[in-house]
Amino acid sequence: MEATTNSLTFRPLTDYRRCSRCVLDTTVADIWFDAQGVCKYCHIHDEMDRLHPQETMQADLERIVAKIKKDGRHKPYDCIVGVSGGRDSTYTLYMARKLGLRPLAVHFDNGWNSDIAVSNIRKATDLLRVDLHTVVADWEEFKGLQRAFLKASVPDADIPTDYAIYSVLYETAAKEGVGYILNGHSFRTEGTSPISWTYMDGRYFKDVHKKFGTGVVRSFKVMMMPYLLYCSFVKRIREVRLLEYVDYNKKKVDEVLARDLGWVYYGGHHHENLYTKFFQSFLLPNKFNIDKRKTELSALIRSGQITREDAIAELEASAYEYDRSVVTYAISKLGWTLEEWETIYHRAPRSHKDFKTYLPLIKLLRLPIWVACKLRMLPHILYLKYAS
Repeated sequence: MEATTNSLTFRPLTDYRRCSRCVLDTTVADIWFDAQGVCKYCHIHDEMDRLHPQETMQADLERIVAKIKKDGRHKPYDCIVGVSGGRDSTYTLYMARKLGLRPLAVHFDNGWNSDIAVSNIRKATDLLRVDLHTVVADWEEFKGLQRAFLKASVPDADIPTDYAIYSVLYETAAKEGVGYILNGHSFRTEGTSPISWTYMDGRYFKDVHKKFGTGVVRSFKVMMMPYLLYCSFVKRIREVRLLEYVDYNKKKVDEVLARDLGWVYYGGHHHENLYTKFFQSFLLPNKFNIDKRKTELSALIRSGQITREDAIAELEASAYEYDRSVVTYAISKLGWTLEEWETIYHRAPRSHKDFKTYLPLIKLLRLPIWVACKLRMLPHILYLKYAS
């Protein structure tokens, strides 16, 4: 039986083909398997591993840090770090300071911060002596964006936040004349989110807002492709995934952050934000049959931090846990009654393919994108995930 707000049960995860190496399966619409049963996302991991070999991580890190320091001379900051209060972004900030960089911490407040997240950000920036720039969204405007994506019935309902964060980071970097944005993502521990689970670009964002939203977005710049190309090739802003160059073990990182920064864990991946907690633990698994634990567990399998057997056991032992009070709180905060929410919730699922996106153009431009990635002007994952 499908889940409803009153009957929060999960669809059975049976009769699916699973990758022979990780735990991703055919609940991922865009997945494919090779002759050995190894999935598309394992191949992406291996290609990223080839491009970022562990044997040269330290040398590569030293080279990148030296370049950031050199390019940032005579400027107040040499890099931008987006912070959410979560593990990955906090450790990225921590590592930046340990490496002698002079980051500006940037936070986008979408109105859903947990108290733990706010406390983690404050303690980290204070103890590391890092300036913090916070952009606060207009609540009514941002609520309208979130409602629009929920009405669109797509699994990308957290895109308003993700897109706003990227926009704010690039705008701040351009304004400050900073050439580097340090990203807290690592393919070795988080994996690569399937396109059918999470997709975003400016054209898609605007089309959903046009069809299901109201008003004008003023809290942040909606980055269309020309502006992103301007930032990348004129302002020469580079995104650096710092954690891909360090031995990143989440349990050890938690201990370091707790000891040195008083950091507190918030109970789940990206659950430092209450909307994301509602979205990942309730909406995705119940409405779209998407369990994002599979992406992270698969990455940890490939990286040797967990066995495939243990990952399968974890998935089969229990469904993605959710907090009923958070679900009720989210529905109320979004301005819907339970009856109105039921109508939205039971709309047939759709995907980014039902809206205008830049994806056809990206695939058409796969060759120049590949060249830009080879020249380190764009992150190589962009080519592997979207253009290849």
